[in-house]
Amino acid sequence: MGRVGDALAPARRSCLAAQTHDRTHRQRRDESVTSANGNGPLAGIRVVETGSLIAGPFCAQLLGDFGAEVIKVEDPEHGDPMREWGSTKLRGYSLSWPIIARNKKSVTCNLREPDGQALLRQLVERSDVLVENFRPGTLERWGLGYDELSRLNPGLVLVRVTGYGQDGPYAQRAGFGSIGEAMGGIRYITGEPDRAPSRTGVSLGDSLAGTFAALGAVMALLNRHRTGRGQVVDSAIYEAVLALMESLVPEWELAGSRRERTGSVLSGVAPSNVYSTADGAEVLVAANRDTVFVRLCEVMGDPDLADDPRFRTHQARGERSDELDEIVGRWAKGRNSPELLHELHDAGVPAGLIYTAADMLDDPHFRAREAIVRLAHHGLGEFPMQNVAPRLSATPGSVGSLGPELGQHNDDIYGDLLGLDPVYRKQLGSRGII
Repeated sequence: MGRVGDALAPARRSCLAAQTHDRTHRQRRDESVTSANGNGPLAGIRVVETGSLIAGPFCAQLLGDFGAEVIKVEDPEHGDPMREWGSTKLRGYSLSWPIIARNKKSVTCNLREPDGQALLRQLVERSDVLVENFRPGTLERWGLGYDELSRLNPGLVLVRVTGYGQDGPYAQRAGFGSIGEAMGGIRYITGEPDRAPSRTGVSLGDSLAGTFAALGAVMALLNRHRTGRGQVVDSAIYEAVLALMESLVPEWELAGSRRERTGSVLSGVAPSNVYSTADGAEVLVAANRDTVFVRLCEVMGDPDLADDPRFRTHQARGERSDELDEIVGRWAKGRNSPELLHELHDAGVPAGLIYTAADMLDDPHFRAREAIVRLAHHGLGEFPMQNVAPRLSATPGSVGSLGPELGQHNDDIYGDLLGLDPVYRKQLGSRGII
């Protein structure tokens, strides 16, 4: 036992030293780290976001949702294009920007100029995480690569979100989320079998890469707590999509089976489909598990159907999914959706309406769990949006502010945090640096 303890002692000393380094790093900044919702689990963590559009900014949004101070660095002339983008605008305002930039502070900085690069170095010295989604090599050309930044701040976590990752033969290609979705496999299997591949109505690949990037950032911070050192988090959009593809790869390589587009169903899984009701609603019923299918048959008034050899097992139902969907569809068509859902829920059969935004806003479960929150927007009044997920019992996240105006926090960050003289800040502004 003594020898084991002696062997572990250096590791313990190393861990304690790293934790002391981490605490010192935190204490050097904590007195000035403020966020819009500073009670979350990431309170005291400062994030500098230099990304634009969705992938990088969504990563920073998630970190900000849970209490990190997020300083968003934007081009002085135009800012993030998300300020103008979105499928719908109201009174000239983007309805996407208040969400993707919530809980963030905005500063302007021209990173293409040496003085702008110097400002970012000063921010990085005082921060924990830097998020970027430029093409690989861009930071290095600006003298802002990880080797240089980590010399200024050994505890820095650099989060890099790109289409193809930081290395490999495709690294230098332009990579939007839609291309990552195609390369990662989800586009090929999405849509109707007799039509070209389809897509979801949101930027799925970007958001997935941002989510994995945020997870990587938190893991890197946890490792820093043990070692005192930061690291690079490399999140590629196509790999984030690939991570969701279940057994698609071994199905092809080992079994010679290629997944195809199957519309509203999954091949071999039945009944699990959308069925029309008498009142014109669309109800999704997922009763493919054996025990659940028995309950569905009882609700339908045909308990013998569960013992029918054609449908007795999961595999048998999957092989006759069209025939089974026709049976369930006829039954659903004879009922109004409230009656249908009441019967299915009482019987323990998973079922629900295909929700639109109007359904969400009218739903008592959404209200009870505060899944949608409302904040005051300076030009639109009350602004509804999705709340923070997941919910933490002791240190929940929250939404404290909507997307800021361009450069709204220049004085706070450049003056109070960096201590730059007002005259010098004015000079930087006149030269287009901030």
